Amino acid sequence: MAHMTSRALTVGFDLDMTLIDSRPGIHACYRALSARTGTYIDADLAITRLGPPLADELVHWFPAEQVEAMADVYREMYPTHAIAPTPAMAGAREAIAAVRAAGGRAIVVTAKYEPNAKLHLSHLGIDADAVIGGLWAEGKAEALREYGSAVYVGDHTGDVRGARSADALSVAVATGPCDADELRAAGADVVLKDLTEFPGWLAGHRGARR
Repeated sequence: MAHMTSRALTVGFDLDMTLIDSRPGIHACYRALSARTGTYIDADLAITRLGPPLADELVHWFPAEQVEAMADVYREMYPTHAIAPTPAMAGAREAIAAVRAAGGRAIVVTAKYEPNAKLHLSHLGIDADAVIGGLWAEGKAEALREYGSAVYVGDHTGDVRGARSADALSVAVATGPCDADELRAAGADVVLKDLTEFPGWLAGHRGARR
């Protein structure tokens, strides 16, 4: 159907553990926050549960009434500690290039504080058509709908819920805290080992839609 192909394909990507391996940077930032505040934070544990909003992690280490203030301190320290040590995930650049090669737009929708998300992408030379931060799980549907995303790629069951809430195809990569079985059980339409499999999947998906 002509009207289907005339609309540019828009693919949304999550950031942490989907496009970037944010564990080394976040680990360094939690250690710095711990040193600055004198509060014990198990950085090794914290980086095993990335995806949800920062406050969901900080509440394990700080009294509830301090969480908002500590989140501000963390975000302020983040550019100094977390950007340089953070690499791109295998296949991240190629996945975005594949969307562009198909005539589409690639956007990033993340729970991360938006200015810091943009710093990661510019540091790594990953050029997204839009970056929308501060959205988690079903909240991601807001940006996915606004940009008309047909596909959302993420690594967490929260990303699957976001895709489904936006009526987008949920493509999950088993590179984060959730394994393939967990992602399937949450309702992912497609589960890939990592983003290196994405260009091949996209080519097949585009072919099937013609």
